[in-house]
Amino acid sequence: MAYRQIDLSNVRTISIKKRKSKVQTGQFARVFHPGKQSFEEFIESLPRILVANDLRKFVADIAKAAKRKKPVIAMIGAHVIKVGLNPVLIDLLERKIITALAMNSAAAIHDVESAMWGTTSEDVEENIVDGTFGMSKETGEFINGVLNQKYEEEQCGYGEAIGKALQHAPNKKLSLLAACVRLNVPVTVHAAIGTDIIHQQPTMNGEATGEMSFRDFKVLCNVVSNLRGGGVVMNIGSAVILPEVFLKALTVARNLGHNAQGFTTANFDMIQHYRPRMNVVSRPTKGHGKGYIFTGHHEIMIPLLCAMIKNEIG
Repeated sequence: MAYRQIDLSNVRTISIKKRKSKVQTGQFARVFHPGKQSFEEFIESLPRILVANDLRKFVADIAKAAKRKKPVIAMIGAHVIKVGLNPVLIDLLERKIITALAMNSAAAIHDVESAMWGTTSEDVEENIVDGTFGMSKETGEFINGVLNQKYEEEQCGYGEAIGKALQHAPNKKLSLLAACVRLNVPVTVHAAIGTDIIHQQPTMNGEATGEMSFRDFKVLCNVVSNLRGGGVVMNIGSAVILPEVFLKALTVARNLGHNAQGFTTANFDMIQHYRPRMNVVSRPTKGHGKGYIFTGHHEIMIPLLCAMIKNEIG
């Protein structure tokens, strides 16, 4: 015998006109005509559905924060610099849109190498074979040398020390660290000892590196304390270090009585990881703010984001 089948003859149907639907044809993408339409019209041509609409809303929040003089904090991983995004981020720094920049120490390495020697992102697979991976003498001597010197001389942190040292670099106009110091924008570098190539070289001083990074943590805590009733935090390409550091900085600020609530966050990455999703997008905004998730290649998403921000602010 065949298996028994249910009888569908008495199933109730409803009119599509009464059905709750999430997409209307008015939300569909529009055809864009290059040469005849502006960039603003290109933005308007994007579908008003899902992440395309989220990106518009996020850009509007950044523009609102900038106009209200609220913090716009960018946290970046090394990949952001490796794919050539310094110019578009420096542009937002110069326009006083990004008001603070935090990075992991791998990002600082790529920034230094780009500014000093015009090249970065070594071929790991090739160089690790003979043990020369991460052994670039000039990189270690420059960064570790600056940290050792500034650790003893003054109370500045990791980011400020390197940024000052890059003011006469051959490619200083392409350096995020140099730009932040020049523009008096707080820039912090958050090191995890043992994760970066300069930590395996003879010039490494764990005491100086740890202390300088600790000073930067306190700088970031102070920046985060100003996220009161507005502001934006975006994490771009850091899956572990910056989400963890940000969550601790936020709890320090709140613990000290700062009402750091009501802000917007977003995570930009090629794939979505647990920590940025929880520690940037979800937990910090719970009950008061909002968080967004944008998945895609940085070399496409971030220039688009920056261009949309400039278009929105004018």
